[in-house]
Amino acid sequence: MAAGWKPDFEALVDEHQSMVYSLALRMTGDSGLAEEIAQDTFLALDDNLGRMESADHARFWLRRVTMSRAADALRRRKVRSMDLWVEFDENLSGVREARSSPLGVRVEQLLQTLPEAQRAALVLRYQEEMTPEEIAATLHAPVATVKSHLQRGLKLLRAKAGELLSEYLRGKEPAHEA
Repeated sequence: MAAGWKPDFEALVDEHQSMVYSLALRMTGDSGLAEEIAQDTFLALDDNLGRMESADHARFWLRRVTMSRAADALRRRKVRSMDLWVEFDENLSGVREARSSPLGVRVEQLLQTLPEAQRAALVLRYQEEMTPEEIAATLHAPVATVKSHLQRGLKLLRAKAGELLSEYLRGKEPAHEA
């Protein structure tokens, strides 16, 4: 443990609940499932609290466990295409703007259509502002693989966004991805 740092479960939950829920929501696209993942993650934190060495270690651990639990939940459900209309919790800061903006809502929808590995890398990079090295450690993947997921995920998002924009410019109602 870092000198003078004592893990406080309630303080860690208060500090990180929005991050954990948001990661789970963006990975699964399902608010109910995201809540279950968040609860499960914090139960695991309670069980492992004595192993936390610092606040940074706890934050890293929570990210890793959340991403792992979200991936497990998706595999259990064997569903790769989710309902694209994602409901957001009113109390999440930063996400309120995404919900109220048509562009933000559509980006969230497009994000849900990406393969799981690409979606995970993009969410950790752009929501959590993690470096490729930190993402690699969180996902237990080589840095080169993470960089590839980031590059391919962004390329796919751009292509999908370009198709959507073309449909709007032609005056068509865009088809929702499955």
